[in-house]
Order: sequence, then structure tokens, then C-alpha cells
Amino acid sequence: MNKVKVSAEHDYEVLIGSDWAPVLITKIQERTRVAVIVSSQYSPDLSALKSLDCDLHVFKVPDGEDGKSSNVLLNLWNWLGAAGFTRSDLIVGIGGGAVTDLAGFAAATWLRGIDWIAVPTSLAGMVDAAVGGKTGINSDYGKNLIGAFHSPLLVIIDPSFLETLSLRDISAGMAEVIKCGFIADPEILKVAAECDATSLVSNKAAVLDLVTRAVTVKAAVVSSDFKESFAREALNYGHTLGHAIEKYSKYQMRHGEAVAIGMVFIAELASARSLIDAKTLQMHRDLLTRYELPTTFERSAWQKLVPLLALDKKVRGNTIRFVALDGIGSTLRLDDLTSDELDAAYERISS
Repeated sequence: MNKVKVSAEHDYEVLIGSDWAPVLITKIQERTRVAVIVSSQYSPDLSALKSLDCDLHVFKVPDGEDGKSSNVLLNLWNWLGAAGFTRSDLIVGIGGGAVTDLAGFAAATWLRGIDWIAVPTSLAGMVDAAVGGKTGINSDYGKNLIGAFHSPLLVIIDPSFLETLSLRDISAGMAEVIKCGFIADPEILKVAAECDATSLVSNKAAVLDLVTRAVTVKAAVVSSDFKESFAREALNYGHTLGHAIEKYSKYQMRHGEAVAIGMVFIAELASARSLIDAKTLQMHRDLLTRYELPTTFERSAWQKLVPLLALDKKVRGNTIRFVALDGIGSTLRLDDLTSDELDAAYERISS
């Protein structure tokens, strides 16, 4: 088992390679009440928890981004109130990134903040959503626009959950892993290039290595900039256009699929400014295509995507800011891109 430490408003550990249930039991057995939030469609076996000497409540939410709505959150708040949850009680989110985002935000807002633990079950959740203390829900205007910084007590990553995922979900999660390689750890790109979505699941050593490396990248960034003053924006590489595409698709595209397109888009912008060379640009396409991730998007969508870019969380005033590479493992912020540059880059990734 590997351990990665995160320093934020409090220090906590990410345990990678452990059997989730025994570890979780040791952490919750002395709590009076525990709320376990899971997806209604993809719920893990919770039988091991039901023997605990505590008041255990299970709350099921709609799968995926449908679970990150104000209506679901209101129902969850009322449910916590009816069950009598106090500041000494605990929330546990067991599921993909949408579940841990919701669980963390419920914990952040109930009684102005109670403890929570994340048990991510998707690859994207393991390397991204569950680590870093960003919690939140979506609004009608965009993804994750309502939220709070509220770190978990612990993150438990059990790679055996990946064996239950579709190849599409593995690929979508790999977009976030590959992102970490481009912004901070080139070794990730080398390991990823030796596998594909099909072979990765059975390669336990590669999975443990990639997940640990990606979590280490995120932990280092988060520990240096918990509330996203500047350094943490690097983790949004590819996300500016990616979130707009997610919204445009009504969340029918996986987060990682949209981010993959967003990474190629910003790589095109960086290449046009001679910040990266043609080889690095092509590496984006080659690696993402290797995991059957999209690298183009429909040409006709551009005029509808542009207004959505203005709702990105990195926007300041009327300025849209992008995280770009100026070399593998090195990032900078672009806040002076012209509409002509944006149009030309999108034309090059249009299908």
C-alpha cells in the first residue's frame, strides 16, 4: 500500500492499494452516526459495514452528474436533519467523482462543516475528484460553479474497483492521469504509452504506479495552493474548453473525454505561440488516441461553446484564462489570447 500526504486546512493521507472496507471500518467504528452516500445505479457491497456498532444510514443519489444538483443536495440536507446528524458525525462518499463531490459539499455545508471520508470507485475519482478538498455541485450555468474547499479526513483508493468499470470509464479516467504527466511528471507519459485501456486493467503494477504518481502530482499542487490562488490552476489543464463541452453535451460526454479535447485545443494554442514544439503537440494526440479518447469536436458547436468559456472558474472580469504548457512538466497562464487565436485553434481540432 502506498501513502501520499496532502497538506491543506488539515493534513490527511491518501491510501492507495488498500482493501477499502477494513480500512474504513477502523475509521468509523467509534462514530455515533455515519451517512454513506452512494450512486443508486453503481452501489458497492456495504454488508461489511452493517455490523458496526453505529447508526449507519445509506443515501442513494442519481448516477453521474445528475446527482450533483441543488435538488439532490436539498434532499440530502433534509435527510441529515431527519437523522439527527451532529458535528461529531461523519459522511462517507463511496462512488465516482460526482458522488465524492456531492458528499464533500454536503459535509462542508451541514452545520458549517462536518468530517467526511472519500472512497473513490472510478479512475477519474481516484486521481482527481476525491483528492484536494474541492467539493461542489453543478448549476444551470455550468459545472462545479457552487462549492467549497473542504478536505476529507482520509481518501481510500482500492484499485480493485477498477475491475468493475467499462473500458470507456477507464479511458476517461486516463485523461486526468495523462494531464498530470503533461503538467508535472513526464514518467506518467512513458508508463501510459506502454499500455492501453484494455491492457491497463490487468496490469496491477502499472495501475498502482500511475495512480500513485497522479495523486502525488495533485497532492503537491494542492498542498502548495489549497484555494487556487495560482499554482493549483495547473490542474485545470484542458478543463477550460473541457467543462464547456461537458455542459454543451448536457453531460453525455464523460469528464475525461471532454478534457481530452480541451488538452489538444490548448496544445494547439501553445504550439501556435511556439511555447511547445510539434512533437509535444503530436504526443497529446497519440497518447489520448491510444486510450480511445476524442481529440476533435464538432465544428458547428464553437459559437455555443464560446459563451460557456466565459463561465469558467478561472475567468477574472472579462478575461478568459487558460493553463498552457511551455514544455512537458512546465505550465504557465495565458490571459491575452485573441478571439482570432481561439477560432483558429478550434478550427484545427474541428471534425
